[in-house]
Amino acid sequence: MLDIKFIRENPDLVKQSLKNRNLKIDLDALIKLDDYRRKILLELEDLRAKQNKANDEINALLKAKKDTKDKISSMKEISEKTKKLESELKIADSKLGELLLNIPNVPHESVPVGDPTKKKIVRSWGELPKKDFKPATHIELAQRLDIIDFNRAAKITGSNFILYKGWGAKLERALINFMLDFHTQKHGYTEIFPPFLVNRASMTGTGQLPKLEEDMYRLKDDDLFLIPTAEVPVTNIFRDDILDEEKLPIYYTAYTACFRREAGSYGKDTKGLIRVHQFDKVEMVKFVRPEASYDELEKLVADAEDILRALGLPYRVAVLSTQDLSFSASKCYDLEAYASGVDCWLEVSSCSNFESFQARRANIKFRKKDTKKLDFVHTLNGSGVALARTVAAILENYQQKDGSIIIPEALRPYLDGQEKIK
Repeated sequence: MLDIKFIRENPDLVKQSLKNRNLKIDLDALIKLDDYRRKILLELEDLRAKQNKANDEINALLKAKKDTKDKISSMKEISEKTKKLESELKIADSKLGELLLNIPNVPHESVPVGDPTKKKIVRSWGELPKKDFKPATHIELAQRLDIIDFNRAAKITGSNFILYKGWGAKLERALINFMLDFHTQKHGYTEIFPPFLVNRASMTGTGQLPKLEEDMYRLKDDDLFLIPTAEVPVTNIFRDDILDEEKLPIYYTAYTACFRREAGSYGKDTKGLIRVHQFDKVEMVKFVRPEASYDELEKLVADAEDILRALGLPYRVAVLSTQDLSFSASKCYDLEAYASGVDCWLEVSSCSNFESFQARRANIKFRKKDTKKLDFVHTLNGSGVALARTVAAILENYQQKDGSIIIPEALRPYLDGQEKIK
C-alpha cells in the first residue's frame, strides 16, 4: 500500500506510475476525499477542545454550587455534532482505505516503461541443447514413459491439473527436496512449511486482494483461500509484528502447492505443464532493511539462478516492464528456462522487490537499533524455482534419441543414484 502522505506529496510521480502501468485510477478523487477527511479531523479536534473546556466549566460551576443548565445544554449540542462527525470520519476512512488498496506500487526508476514486449534481457547462461533428432515435447515424452497422466488428472479434477506417476512423481519430489536443501544449506535460508489455506487478511497483506480475488480459489463456507504462492503465508508470518533491526535480514524458504484459477484463460499453452491450475513451487522470502533491499534483490535472483545452473538448464534473466509488473512489485526479474521440445523460453521464476508496499498493508515494522524509531521493513520474494515448467525443461532438454531421459547429476542422490528414466 502506498502511504497517503506519499501520494499527496508526489501526485505527479504516482500519476505517471499509473500511466506507465497503463491503468486509469482517479487520483484527484482520492486526494479530494482525503482533503474532506482531514477537514473532518480538524473540526473534531476543535469540538473535542470545546468539550474539554465545557467539562472544566461545568465542574467549576458544580463546585461553586451554581446553575449548570445552560452549559449542559450547550455540551449536548457539541456532543451531537461530535458523534455526527465521527460517523462521517468512519465512512471517509473506510472509503479512503478501499481506494488505497487498489493503487499499485510505484515501479522503480530502472524498470523499462511499456508493454510486456519492452522487457529487457539482462543476461543468459548455458548453451541451447543440440540434438541430431527432432526433440519431442514433454507431453509426448511423459506419455511414452508413462510418468505423467494428463487424461486421468482431467478425469479426477478437470483440465489443467497434473497426475504424476512412477518416475514422474519421484522426479517432482526429488526436485522439491533438492531445492529446499540447496537454499537452506548453501544460501542460508530457514525452511518453513506453512498452511496451504490463508485468511482474507493474509491475502490482502501481500496484495492479492481485493484486486485479484476472481483469480483465486476461495472456500464456499469459510472465508479462506487456497494459496497462489508460498509468498502469502510466509510473508504474513510477521503481520502486525515489530522486528528488531538486529534480526534483519530474515531469509525463509518454503515448499507449497500453488493454486491459480486463471491458468487456462490465455487461450494458448493450455496443454501439458505450461499453464496449470495447481503446481509445486519452492519459494524464497526476505525481510530486509530498506536501504539494503535492492542489493538483496540481486542476491535473490542469483540464488534462483544457482538452482538452474545446478540442474544444467540454459536460462535467461529479464527485467519486466511496467505493464508486466505485478500489482505489488516495484521491480521484478523473470528467469526463463529453455525447453527444446516446445522450442521456447519458459518462465520458471519471478523475483520481486516490493519495498514497503506489502509491509504497510500487513503492518510489518522493525525497530531501529540506534534511534529506536519504527519503520516498515522491505519484503522480497522469488521462486526458487517453480515446477511444473522446470520438469518440462528437464524432460525436453535431457531427452535422448532412444526416448529415455538423462537425470541431471544434482538430482541423482535424491533418486537412489538413478541415471536415466527409460
